[in-house]
Amino acid sequence: MDKELLKKIIGNPKFIPGIYNYCDRWCKRCSFTSRCANYALSEEQFTDLESHDINSKVFWQNMNTISELTLEILREIAGQEGIDLDTFAFKIEPVKKSSWKEMAENHECSRAARVYGDMTENWFTSAEESFIEKENELNLKMHLEVPDTNPVAEMNSLNDIIEVIHWYQHQIYVKIVRAIRGDMEERPEVPDGFPRDSDGSAKVALIGIDRSIAAWGKMWEHFPERKDDTLDLLVHLDRLRRKIEQVFPSARVFVRPGFDETNP
Repeated sequence: MDKELLKKIIGNPKFIPGIYNYCDRWCKRCSFTSRCANYALSEEQFTDLESHDINSKVFWQNMNTISELTLEILREIAGQEGIDLDTFAFKIEPVKKSSWKEMAENHECSRAARVYGDMTENWFTSAEESFIEKENELNLKMHLEVPDTNPVAEMNSLNDIIEVIHWYQHQIYVKIVRAIRGDMEERPEVPDGFPRDSDGSAKVALIGIDRSIAAWGKMWEHFPERKDDTLDLLVHLDRLRRKIEQVFPSARVFVRPGFDETNP
């Protein structure tokens, strides 16, 4: 990708400004990809399977290229606006920043989100035999053509549920930490009544929790014999959800660009 193409994508009015700041990064399930500059950049830059793999060297080389091009454009804009990037410096207090990070990661909501990630991992590890039994059961139904059953649809439903749970398993923690740290940094600077970036991050975490709760509810239907373990997860998620809503009372009403607008 060259610099002019990058400028063209970023400056295209069809893209919703900042929509990618409050999304869950699940592009294949998003209806706003055609209006997202971040998605357009990734599609333009990552045109083969290898470049989509975060474990490949090509992926990170492409990411580095985009970073360099973005900085080059920033320098051009700074020159036009008379901003000296070489001498302008922030007053950064390393100790304070470090303490904010530490405080955010050790906040009760963050710790609860980490616990949820571990609980989910343990649930799937202990459910290996249940999944084997379920697969055998569905294969048998398919082979015998059992009436009033749809084993293919049931398997697809189960796969979707598993995908949802795994997608948000660790992302909830990441979004909560970002929200808490952002709240600490914004508190003295953002006037009351103005949208806070921290509320946007908290909302994404809440959406992940909402969807995870729905997925675990479906999982309960598929594996009623594991209702106790599943119930523990649901209770934990519900408590986390209510606690986040208490810490970020304005999160639910935060309007994310594109996603929550009436006429995006």
